[in-house]
Amino acid sequence: MRHSSPPPAPEHRASYRDVLAQGVDRFLHAPRTTCPWCGAGRLRRRLRTTDLLQRKPGTFTLDQCLACGHVFQNPQLNENGLDFYYRDFYDGFWEDRAGRTWASLRRAYEKRAAFAAPHVRPKTWLDVGTGHGHFCAAAADRFPGTVFDGLDRGEGVELAVRRGWIDRAHRGLFPGLAPALAGAYDVVSMQHYLEHTTHPMRELQAAAQVVRPGGHLFIEVPDPECRFGRLLGRWWMPWFQPQHLHLMPMANLRRRLEDLGFTVVAQERCYFNGPVNLLYSAFLRVHNAAPAPDAPWFPAAPTRLQKTVRKAMLLGAFPLLLAAKAADRLTGLLPSGARVTDAYRLLARREPLSPA
Repeated sequence: MRHSSPPPAPEHRASYRDVLAQGVDRFLHAPRTTCPWCGAGRLRRRLRTTDLLQRKPGTFTLDQCLACGHVFQNPQLNENGLDFYYRDFYDGFWEDRAGRTWASLRRAYEKRAAFAAPHVRPKTWLDVGTGHGHFCAAAADRFPGTVFDGLDRGEGVELAVRRGWIDRAHRGLFPGLAPALAGAYDVVSMQHYLEHTTHPMRELQAAAQVVRPGGHLFIEVPDPECRFGRLLGRWWMPWFQPQHLHLMPMANLRRRLEDLGFTVVAQERCYFNGPVNLLYSAFLRVHNAAPAPDAPWFPAAPTRLQKTVRKAMLLGAFPLLLAAKAADRLTGLLPSGARVTDAYRLLARREPLSPA
């Protein structure tokens, strides 16, 4: 998380300056008064926060439905807002950083593939929200006879083809591409993708189109029922504002899949990348307390003094980060009923159509 990037070009900083001169309030829809998952009108504020990772300007609110427990960004980013806050995160200025992060998750990808392996023998697999295709590269060892394709809206999916990690790239939005891919895949996976989407139910409907009858849908998402979400407040990394728009409890997602003709054949509460809730929370606190690193969305590069102070604060926080990591390892020994895992995964079979 602390990899440095080369200084931004002057024109890069100038382009952000022009956008920010118009303010960031225009990046939000009007607030909702009902739950986007169940339609109930009983909402409460869960938390209010800022962009704690990139530190781009703006304030974001998560509300929770008192009827079904769904947590959602309210008001939600509009398309211009999504473009602004995603800009230079997975590509552009932070592309190398994103690639290193994904590459570091090899063990997590292998665990996800192992979770599905007892239930599926796919010839074709579509990974939705594939990024640079790192999961497909890892899963190919577990499923050597499977053809992996990837779908994403960014350029990374085409890079995955050039690297040989996927066979075909589908670039665009999943609901729009789904009709052309209907019934084409034995397995569709959505790994930490659904929470980023503006309308998760449309994404699930698209998956129901694309998974062939008898095939499987694999989903992994952050778990809003994790106790650390309440304990750590806005410093819990999986809240991940402003990118995470929807966080749904496991029971909600199970019921929706059943409504779409799926049967859940396996489920488990799990970690996104091992027990790191306290470590990531400690890092976010230090990262935001220290002077900001250089990035094109800041009006000026940090001074030499600011760079020195930031480096000193990060080095000084090293014992704190080590202690947090040790505490995380202890929480990793707790049983699943303790609800300290930060994610959950489901594997659901699409039932064959009944004969007329």
